[in-house]
Formats: sequence, structure tokens, C-alpha cells
Amino acid sequence: MASSLLEVDRWLANARLVRVSALLGAFTIAFSSILVRLSHASPSTAAIFRCAFALPILGLLAWLEDRRFGARPWADRRVAVVAGVFFAADLILWHHSIEDVGAGLATVLANIQVVLVPLVAWAFLAERPNRRILAALPIAMVGVLLISGVLEQHGAYGKAPGRGAAFGLAAGIAYVGFLLFLRRSGSDLRRVAGPLFEATATATVVAIVAGAIIGDADLTPAWPGVGWLIVLALSSQVIGWLLITTSLPRLPAAITSLTLTVQPVGSVALAALILGENPSTLQLAGVLLVLCALVTATPGARALAEQVLRLRSDQRRRAGAVLGADVTVGAAHDDHG
Repeated sequence: MASSLLEVDRWLANARLVRVSALLGAFTIAFSSILVRLSHASPSTAAIFRCAFALPILGLLAWLEDRRFGARPWADRRVAVVAGVFFAADLILWHHSIEDVGAGLATVLANIQVVLVPLVAWAFLAERPNRRILAALPIAMVGVLLISGVLEQHGAYGKAPGRGAAFGLAAGIAYVGFLLFLRRSGSDLRRVAGPLFEATATATVVAIVAGAIIGDADLTPAWPGVGWLIVLALSSQVIGWLLITTSLPRLPAAITSLTLTVQPVGSVALAALILGENPSTLQLAGVLLVLCALVTATPGARALAEQVLRLRSDQRRRAGAVLGADVTVGAAHDDHG
């Protein structure tokens, strides 16, 4: 065990490997919305199986963490359950946005959570955001307006781009709740898989219930759709998430900003190449504005995340020794996927 921990610590100390991991993670989750479209699953069905198919691997990783560090406190587990409720809402809303405005534009819209996290934390943690965050907000809102297509009588991409933009914004707000509660549930900073497993398990149950209420849940999806959902779960919910949450907090803010743009830009490009999506000129201008807002807000989001961690100093003391620089912050600037 000691040699394994040493190897992990050595990997985390290698700046080049950390940068590569962040880029690979961002590129991996850039396929999320594409895989949802390829599965032809309903919004609730895609949410259910993205989570359900990820549970065996996340559960194994969480079990190994428990063997190494001991069982997680129940107080932390309960907070992870709340995070899972928000995550289920985020996925279902985001999948509706994908249906209405396309895979690429929906991904850009959902990434507005980078700007929203500090504002929510301002409301609930009394942490005033810096001027970069406040400057990014109007830029992002103009971008959302352009993506929504309300300024175009004809030519905006999507079967209902205005509704899709509304779903995308709602998904971003739900994702903020998921990120904040997931971060709060991670009192032992050595763990990554445990909180994610608990939140994902909760999201599976909540998505099933929501899908039954909405009426669009299909618990027996057919092939090849189920194959795309398996790929979605293993790539985005397991590999992509773990790569990003372990690498982004260890990168300089400038590199984090660049990495942030990989997923939304990648999703727009992949949606054009694979799905033939063709956003209008104004919608592409909106994408550019949202990306500018993400880059503008990132250093402020990083600083805020560090402040939130300091609010949990008592929990950090309980966690014991932690691998060098091994923290699971970065939620405030994680990519949406």
C-alpha cells in the first residue's frame, strides 16, 4: 500500500502528467452530449443509465478507499445524497436542452455554472465575488441570449432553441448545487470516488422516480442505444470525472482557463462533425461570448473554491495526512459533462 501511495504522489507531483490528465479528462467529457444524442434515449433514461452503469466501478473504487482510509462519516454521506438529488436534476434538464438546442450548444450553456458557482456562494456563504466574476456575468448572459435564438426570426439551430437555452441555464443552476454539496461532503480530502459513488447512486434512484413521474423513463433500452449509454457512463461519469477532479486543482489558473474551454469547444466541433449540427452565426457568437466569460471567471472561481475549503478547516484536520497537494476542490471550475 505504501508503495502504491508513493507512486500516486509521484504522479501528482509531475506537472506534465497532471496537464495531460486534465486535457484528456476535458476531451473525454466533450463526448457526453454526443453520446446522449447517439443513444436516442429520453432525457430521464439517459440520466438513469449514465449513473447506473457507472456504479460498479465507482463502488469498487469507493470500497478500496474505505479499506485504505476507513469508512466515511455518515454526516458526509448524507450531504452526498443531497448532491445526488441536484445531479439527477442537472442531467435531466441538460438532456432536455440537448434535445431542443443540440448537443454542442447545450454543453456550452451548461458550462455557465463556472460563473454561477461564485454567485451562489456569495448568497449562501457571504463570500463576495471579485470583479472578474462580476465582469463575466453580463458577458455570459449576452452569450446565452444569442444562443437562445430570440434575436433571430429564422435560422437559429435547434427545434426549440429558446426553450433549450432555458433548460441549459436551469441545468447549470442545478449543477451548482451538485458541486457545492459534493465538495462539502468530501471532508476527507484523500477520497475522490467515495463521494461521487454516493451521489451517483442517489442520482440513479432520483432519475428513476423523476422519469416515472415525467413518463419518459425506459428501464429496458434496446441495443445499440444501451451500448452508447454504457460508453457514456464509463467515459464521462468515471474516467473523465476522476481525471478532472484530480488534475485541475493542481494546475495554474491560466492553464485551468484553457482546459475549461476544451470541453465546450470540443462538444460544438464534435456535434458538427458527428451529428451534422449547424448553429447560426449569432449562436456561434454567443458560444464565443460564453467561453470568454468562462476564461474571465476562472481565477475568481479558483480563489472562491480555496475559501470554501478554508471554511472546512475543522474537517480537514479530521482527515489526517493527505497526499501532496491532493485536494478535491476544483468543483467550482469543473467542466460540465
